[in-house]
Amino acid sequence: MTAHRKGIGNRLLAALPPADLALLTPHFQKVSFEPDAVLVRSGDELDPVYFPHSGAIAFMLDMPDGQTVATTLMGREGALASFSVLGPSPSSVTAIARTAGTASVISAAKFRAAHAQSAAIRHVVQVHARAVLLQLQHVAACNALHRVDGRMARWLLQLHDRVPEDLLPVTQEALAQLVGVRRTTVTLTMSKLREAGAIPSDRRGFVEIHRARLERVACDCYALMQRTIDRMYCQELAAPQPADTPFRQSAIAASPGAGGEFKAVSRAGR
Repeated sequence: MTAHRKGIGNRLLAALPPADLALLTPHFQKVSFEPDAVLVRSGDELDPVYFPHSGAIAFMLDMPDGQTVATTLMGREGALASFSVLGPSPSSVTAIARTAGTASVISAAKFRAAHAQSAAIRHVVQVHARAVLLQLQHVAACNALHRVDGRMARWLLQLHDRVPEDLLPVTQEALAQLVGVRRTTVTLTMSKLREAGAIPSDRRGFVEIHRARLERVACDCYALMQRTIDRMYCQELAAPQPADTPFRQSAIAASPGAGGEFKAVSRAGR
């Protein structure tokens, strides 16, 4: 691993050459966020830009009937609000931390300035944009075609990719929002997953998983989506990390990045 990438937890930042990374690092602020922290609200301007080093952030779409459903999940492989490079614009989704984590944060204006100067930054943003679009397409197809138990298994596996524990800090209410179903449906589905041995136990606020059995229950979307996105990252990022081949390894090997204390992001938002 080259010197400039040691200790960099975010996969996009780790792919940047030193000179390009240096356009960003003087403007970073380190933050930490707790579960249920609202990082961006629907309708708010996309500012600032978050580069997660750990944790899992769900993009939630608010429906007219008051329900919310997850469209994507992001961890250290991505950047929240990176599309602000297209210019000031309101967010179409609410970004909520599903698990605690840390991130490097930069104002949208500073990020746009660096993006304009650096071909390498533009390249990683383009790769990330294609990965987000691919995930959106898979989730839309999965929601239309697959059963609730397979979809819930997929979301749990995606969370597990970003949490280095088999005990996931996720509530049934959060799972209902991720899957887009009622709490009663979550309860029934969890019972089915327990019977299959995919969830050895669940208690208030935590779900224990058996990954191998959960993978057997999950629909084919999970393996296809993760394999395709990881191949895209490894082949197209300018300087892929040596340990980046299995997505789970790349997703959970997090660190705060450049030195500095983390400022907390409140549960109610910024």
